[in-house]
Amino acid sequence: MTDKQWSGLALIAGSVGMIITMGLHPSGHVSPAEMEPMIRKLIGVHALALASVPVMFIGAWGLSQRGPTKDRMDMAALVFYAFALLEVANAAVADGLVTPGILRQMLASAGTPAAVDGWKMLSHYNFFVNQGYAQVFVASSSVAILLWSVAMLRKRDSSQGLAIYGCILGTVTLLALFSGHLRLDTHGFGAVALGQAIWFIIAGSLLWRSGETISVAA
Repeated sequence: MTDKQWSGLALIAGSVGMIITMGLHPSGHVSPAEMEPMIRKLIGVHALALASVPVMFIGAWGLSQRGPTKDRMDMAALVFYAFALLEVANAAVADGLVTPGILRQMLASAGTPAAVDGWKMLSHYNFFVNQGYAQVFVASSSVAILLWSVAMLRKRDSSQGLAIYGCILGTVTLLALFSGHLRLDTHGFGAVALGQAIWFIIAGSLLWRSGETISVAA
């Protein structure tokens, strides 16, 4: 298996992990009896997200090294995406590791209104921290996809369709985010993650096929 094929496989596997994370992410209110199963599910899906982060970086590195000639936009895209992955990892820790501890403390404080109110306040604070990381991730990853797509357009290779999709996806996402129309709740963030996952899966498939071509030629 060539380096390009490994990178393509990493992009596909990491993207599938992100899709599963958002597809199984708990949402809505639950009763106290349902809280512990929901907490375990919350930890599980975010553990998968955290495991997908380094896999996505391996794929992104290969994506930025594709082609016989190097483009500075590819390297700039990699830098932005590495920053985005750090932010989404922080968001996953806040939502998947910190939140469960707060919820368990809230359950343990049942019957003590002052303690429950204190843990609720901490939970709200943790939510805003998570949202801050999520916003930076969406902005940085959208810029990265936009830069990669422009670099693809400049190379005029077989990735032109993907490049056009990436330009539209990156631009629309950034406009929606900065205009305040994009809510990063489970559904809003899930839509962004799905749109980006489609882009990365197609990019991974192109890398895989280009790796096969090189292998046969060798």
